[in-house]
Amino acid sequence: MPTELIKAAERGETDRVLALVESGVDINTTDAKGRTAILAATHNDKQDTLKALIDAGADLNLQDQRNDNPLLYAGAEGKLEIVKLMVEAGANTRITNRFGGTALIPAADRGHVEIVEYLLQHSDVDIDHVNNLGWTALLEAVILGDGGVNHTQIVKLLVSHGADVNLADSDGVTPLQHAKRHGYTEMISILEQAGAK
Repeated sequence: MPTELIKAAERGETDRVLALVESGVDINTTDAKGRTAILAATHNDKQDTLKALIDAGADLNLQDQRNDNPLLYAGAEGKLEIVKLMVEAGANTRITNRFGGTALIPAADRGHVEIVEYLLQHSDVDIDHVNNLGWTALLEAVILGDGGVNHTQIVKLLVSHGADVNLADSDGVTPLQHAKRHGYTEMISILEQAGAK
């Protein structure tokens, strides 16, 4: 029965999910991968089921064996509506993924402009959080970005929301130095205007 809850959530069978919970199945039960019903629903973008699970009291912050939870997964995968649902429901923005990063960091490195903007404007996410690689969201947007429109917009957003432009990586290389190495002229100008060295 517990795994049936997770399968039903994955399929977006909201009525079945709620019936199982009402019959006594633990809403936070996990499958072999450590996934809860709310994470399984997140994986398949089943927003109605997600909302029902939130309303029924599912734990938003439990992590699977890959250290993913709904907010972390949705942030990395560009699922803006799910990020909004999780933040509005009170998900903990300080929980980190398997790389030691908050939801903001993979969103920045993958070019998810709207998610970065939403997290900066509507959550208490730590803009200067440093992950296990020694990188902040700003560093990731420069290092792992492609220098294109999305990553440049993310650098602009992070800078305008007060990211520390001189917070260097674990080798002492600053975002500006990385931008110069890659020849990202627009990023260089945004960073220099913000006092980057």
